[in-house]
Amino acid sequence: MTTSKAEGYRQVNDAGVLRALAHPARLAILSRLQSEGPATATECAQVTGLSPSACSYHLRTLAKNGLVEEAPPRGDGRERVWRALQRGWGFNEPEDGITPELFEARRAVIDTVLADAAQRLSAYLAQSDREPHEWRAAAWLTHATLLVDAEELRALAERINELIIPYRAAERTGENAPVGARLAEFQLRLFPWAPRGAGGPGAGSAASDSANAGFTAAGSAGSDSTG
Repeated sequence: MTTSKAEGYRQVNDAGVLRALAHPARLAILSRLQSEGPATATECAQVTGLSPSACSYHLRTLAKNGLVEEAPPRGDGRERVWRALQRGWGFNEPEDGITPELFEARRAVIDTVLADAAQRLSAYLAQSDREPHEWRAAAWLTHATLLVDAEELRALAERINELIIPYRAAERTGENAPVGARLAEFQLRLFPWAPRGAGGPGAGSAASDSANAGFTAAGSAGSDSTG
């Protein structure tokens, strides 16, 4: 998992910080603060389904790991307001290799991120028939098998990332967004298939296996596609 190299994005290579992030509630809280701005524990409870007191605990844990901090109070200041310290986070492959502890911490946080993303996609699909036509037509799901070398895969990821940066909620204020804009989600997974027998279905060569060779769904229509 990588993030933009833009200012304000944190590369996390500390196993302890990653373990703190590998909790669904903390991940949801941090995402809420990064995408929608400062919030109280009560407001964070709306995205976690937990009590405000439980959210306060998770906010303090995030603060201990340098991910959030207290923001200026609102109104009478009776409830703490919290804000994210970075616009985003991620990690790159260390040049000096990865320790078993860091590998396990990364796996834990990736599993949490993927489960969280799958839940939001499922929630959208469950009510997509009630979405306005323009939003159903704009939604896009695609799955394609690529034949690339490592440099091509890395370059592709960087090109896609550069395209989405201006639209990230953490980068774009409400004043700069068009009328009718709402939070939407971009999910990207680029990875080489594991060799056959090495932890799941894979392929000795991409050309030898046509499973899931291509799928694209725009709105309610789907078709085989590799582009």
